[in-house]
Amino acid sequence: MGGIEAERTVTGWAAKDPSGILSPYSYTLRNTGPEDVYIKVHCCGICHTDLHQVKNDLGMSNYPWHEVVGEVVEMGSNVSKFRAGDIVGVGLLVGCCKNCNPCKADIEQYCNKKIWSYNDVYTDGKPTQGGFASATVVDQKFVVKIPEGMEPEQAAPLLCAGVTIYSPLSHFGLKQSGLRGGILGVGGVGHMGVKIAKAMGHHVTVISSSDKKREEALEHLGADQYLVSSDATQMQEAADSLDYIIDTVPVLHPLEPYLSLLKLDGKLILMGVINTPLQFLTPLVILGRKSITGSFIGSMKETEEMLEFCKEKGLSSMIEVVKMDYVNKAFERLEKNDVRYRFVVDVAGSKLDQ
Repeated sequence: MGGIEAERTVTGWAAKDPSGILSPYSYTLRNTGPEDVYIKVHCCGICHTDLHQVKNDLGMSNYPWHEVVGEVVEMGSNVSKFRAGDIVGVGLLVGCCKNCNPCKADIEQYCNKKIWSYNDVYTDGKPTQGGFASATVVDQKFVVKIPEGMEPEQAAPLLCAGVTIYSPLSHFGLKQSGLRGGILGVGGVGHMGVKIAKAMGHHVTVISSSDKKREEALEHLGADQYLVSSDATQMQEAADSLDYIIDTVPVLHPLEPYLSLLKLDGKLILMGVINTPLQFLTPLVILGRKSITGSFIGSMKETEEMLEFCKEKGLSSMIEVVKMDYVNKAFERLEKNDVRYRFVVDVAGSKLDQ
């Protein structure tokens, strides 16, 4: 037999309707197939995308219902990359077609048949269940080994926020030192943007709508400059100064003011293209060789590179660890931006199966 036949019933927490309230939920995991890894979940991060999903803000949620770190318990017969006891991670993707051009180019996050780790269905029609659970079964292609010495609770946000920043910097040739970059928004993704860009040797400007996060950005995150976007004088003085801007703001906002900050051939890279309506994009084509482009999480190859980069540079997320019984309160606080800068659920310590 190529796989392990015993099915397992596990306990997770799920939102069952757009109220966004999570509660205990039991379901059966698929058998561990030849290419699968069965993982006991240690911790799981919470990001703004989770908030959109539980509230059905995007109009696409299927109830019941992201970044997961855990321990390998067993592997299918074709799995040679992992061993029992390995600490591994799973990000936003758990499937792709493996045959299209993006898949063959190792950028499977752009596969038209990609499968999300939650709020999606596998090719057999069964739903993906996410990481707010005691265990998960994942195709080995979408599992990465956590570098030795990296704490699981620190690794979990890197599988989302870390690779979301690392991927466009790598893809668009922006890893070399000496560049001047802007990070628009300082949240779960934005704070890692500052850290990763600084570790690459960039001069980093944090761009925010108010002075509220100035001290934290400059003194704690290590940014070189802080720019208040509502201050017309500051914006004018900073015109034509940046090689790139990574836009991490997860809500609707105009883009034109930020293009003026870019040098010729500079790039405004959108992390949340889905949040940017067409009317904000169309007027910008007249600005010539200052381009708007998008980026979506990162590939498995980029995820592995990012983890090694963060280990080498000693980078970590600013997190608050909570138990599963606090998860609804965590979502309430996240909606109010009351977290610095990422919640991580201690799934193993929450003892879901007891």
